[in-house]
Amino acid sequence: MISPEIENKEFQSSVDRFRDYLLLERACSKNTLKAYASDLKLWYISSLKHSSDPLKLTADSISRFLLEQTAAGKSKSSVQRCAAVLSSFARFMVYDGETQQMPRLDPLPKREEKLPEVMTEGEIQRIINACDDGSVLGKRDRAIIELAYGTGLRASEICNIQMKDLDASSGLLYTRGKGGKERSVPYVGNVRNVIEIYINNFRTKLNLNNEQWLFLTRNGKKVGRDSLWHILRKRGKIARIPTARLHPHVLRHTFATHLLRNGMDQRTLQEILGHSSILTTEKYTHIDTEMRDIYDKFHPRANEDLTEE
Repeated sequence: MISPEIENKEFQSSVDRFRDYLLLERACSKNTLKAYASDLKLWYISSLKHSSDPLKLTADSISRFLLEQTAAGKSKSSVQRCAAVLSSFARFMVYDGETQQMPRLDPLPKREEKLPEVMTEGEIQRIINACDDGSVLGKRDRAIIELAYGTGLRASEICNIQMKDLDASSGLLYTRGKGGKERSVPYVGNVRNVIEIYINNFRTKLNLNNEQWLFLTRNGKKVGRDSLWHILRKRGKIARIPTARLHPHVLRHTFATHLLRNGMDQRTLQEILGHSSILTTEKYTHIDTEMRDIYDKFHPRANEDLTEE
């Protein structure tokens, strides 16, 4: 169910079937399903407001809905996603036999392409150093950050690492990416050393309520995405790194950018990152942090506190 507020049983039934289709036939992630559910709920509320049938997706009603979302302050990318969700839902309705005709939508303006934020090598070293406070949680945080930067794993993949996923002898880590796609990722050298130190000397000092997960909270629960974000913000603030570069996905972007800059080919990087398309990997070729690295090393005010209050 998307929400108990949706009382139109026919619409809810169609949405439930759409969700099953996305999950079982398109192998969409939970985050994608959640985003689709949110947008379809907005569509339902808009339909109620205008006394229209939410199952009647017409070009006029969709255009009106998108204009409403823009007027409500939604970003261009969010409005683009709403349009894509309704377009996918309409195609599913045809596929499912609910309707015979797709609405003809006017093309939307091209989505703005934003280059991902990345850290410099100096910033990476500073945030790692910020974990060395002698505490058990500091050792855990360093292991998380070293692994994220050393492997390019997504935030959700880091949170879901189980002890059985690590093969220290071969230096491989097994994970499931978007759509449940399995892949192996190398973790070698200093990354493996830091992980082994954390496992052997510090992880056992946490409350092991569930020994299944690699990274645990103080209370022995699995570290979640919110916890991961707070860890990076905490250590990044100590390291005096701008808040714009303090979210877990930045470490993945930084990993990819630094590898390409040091000569890794795009196809190999694509496999490591788990991208289904080389086009997704190519965006990292447009980022160059070399000038920022030089500034970070030599400028006397490079380490001033740039974080937002």
